Amino acid sequence: MKKGIMLFLAMMMLLGLLAACGTSNKNNANGSKDKKTLVMGTSADYPPFEYVKTEKSNDIIGFDVDLAKALASKLGYKVQVKDIDFSGLVQSLKSGQVDFVLAGMTPTEKRKKNVDFSDIYYTAQHMIVSKKDSGITKLDDLKGKTVGVQLGSIQEGKANDINKTTPIKIENRNRIPDIIQEIKAGRFDAAIIEDTVAKGYFTKEKDLTGFTIGDNPNEAGSAIAFPKNSDLTAKFNKELKKMKDNGELKKLVVKWFGGEK
Repeated sequence: MKKGIMLFLAMMMLLGLLAACGTSNKNNANGSKDKKTLVMGTSADYPPFEYVKTEKSNDIIGFDVDLAKALASKLGYKVQVKDIDFSGLVQSLKSGQVDFVLAGMTPTEKRKKNVDFSDIYYTAQHMIVSKKDSGITKLDDLKGKTVGVQLGSIQEGKANDINKTTPIKIENRNRIPDIIQEIKAGRFDAAIIEDTVAKGYFTKEKDLTGFTIGDNPNEAGSAIAFPKNSDLTAKFNKELKKMKDNGELKKLVVKWFGGEK
């Protein structure tokens, strides 16, 4: 009887070990399929950085996606792209939902308290976007106007800075297309959007125009965000430098932005 019980327990332990071996590598903490797949968090409403061309497919494409796949491939990883509202991207890193964020994100001092950043991979400027007949051609013209910004973005901070000297009403939305629609509907007088993204909308929305404004040089440019103390930061920086030096990054810029930066 004792031998039978012992044999039964031994068999159950063996089955448990086999089951564990069969599942341990299927999923890591952030939901990727295996340890050689990195989950990239982004906000797919920001062409040409990241967006969905719905008439062709539901895949997220863009400059940031190509850059992520190029860097990850050089390190032996595949990339799984996860669409998240911009305002939730930092939290997605902190909670382990994603391995890194590539979303045209500026490495501000506030964000650096919560995540680590790579070196800058692209630099752009802020643009004030409005209807062509709005009469808004300079910052002073925004006085008393309703200005839209993306929630959690560097442009939201810029609007708060402008408000200190030129009183404006600031409204935020999760997605850039929503902001554009608010301008077209007349609910927003203007918006602050990154110039590269804004210029992409000008080709489709002929009634919109804009002008660029200066920025704090210490809080300019886009970088890749990682969880605090991630070993991926140094690895990505090394490959990013190589892409800058050998011209690969420049080729991606020309492909997606149609010019040299």
